[in-house]
Amino acid sequence: MQVYYDRDADLKYIQNRKIAVIGFGSQGHAHAMNLADSGCDVVVGLKNTSASVAKAQKAGLRVLPVRQAAEQGEIVMILVPTNLRRGSMKAKSHLP
Repeated sequence: MQVYYDRDADLKYIQNRKIAVIGFGSQGHAHAMNLADSGCDVVVGLKNTSASVAKAQKAGLRVLPVRQAAEQGEIVMILVPTNLRRGSMKAKSHLP
């Protein structure tokens, strides 16, 4: 098994790109905060009605509606539960 460490990664490949993190649960929160702490430009995509909007804003992250965040992101991470993916994206998709 190959194990990777910080020295194996180079942030220069993503630091000058906007990263959209869709979802702010346990995975979305961890990824968004880690990327932001590493100096990346992160935007979080959430439904307006999500309780996580206030949490993400309190953490100092910019929050946009899902579609807007995805359109702005050069890199898009979809970190919502499988059963909510289709509804979150509000579009027909090939995702299961």
